[in-house]
Amino acid sequence: MSDENIMRKGEKIPRRPPSQFDEIEGGLLAAVKRDGLLGTALEDKNQYGPQGMIVLLLIVATLTGGVLLLLRSL
Repeated sequence: MSDENIMRKGEKIPRRPPSQFDEIEGGLLAAVKRDGLLGTALEDKNQYGPQGMIVLLLIVATLTGGVLLLLRSL
């Protein structure tokens, strides 16, 4: 694919080409083991980027909730 943005009829914002990633077998755990959680979720190094982002969101939300609960109990 080229680096040019693709403009289709009726669209006001051009589409960018999809990023390249490496296919991996074995599911999300294998992807995280090979590329790390941040590499999977934020850098889209494999096809499990959206699932990695959900796991990262759950971790951050749990930590934030824990800190808020701790601050409330002071």
